[in-house]
Amino acid sequence: MNKVIKERLEEIVALMNDPEITVIEKEVKEKLESILELLNHPEEFAMEKQEHKKKLEKVAVLVKNARVDPDIEIEYCALDGSNDPYVLVTYVVSKYTKPTRKISIGDAMLQRTPEDIVNQITFSIAEFKSEIDSVEMG
Repeated sequence: MNKVIKERLEEIVALMNDPEITVIEKEVKEKLESILELLNHPEEFAMEKQEHKKKLEKVAVLVKNARVDPDIEIEYCALDGSNDPYVLVTYVVSKYTKPTRKISIGDAMLQRTPEDIVNQITFSIAEFKSEIDSVEMG
């Protein structure tokens, strides 16, 4: 919960310090109210966290079943604590060339359905593979 509060406070600070944006009092008030809501009702945060955990379990199964390419190794990493869960993608180009990419599953992505999350992950994997192929092929 502390991580979420910190992130929301950082959003407010960034909003207040951005010279390009005209800060509307209403926006700051809404963001502060969401933080207060979180502090006043921690049980709702716990329920949301439990829902995210179930969703991530389903995502892990779907990611494991989504065989993108035989040269791609996929490892799902669910972390408890301050870090977001992520998918570690390794593209085995050769015995000695194995570039990796970490695809984070942040709070914004967790608002989607498990299928949408997996679609985004597979899109990111295909994009990663294309980038490596273009570098390798010159």
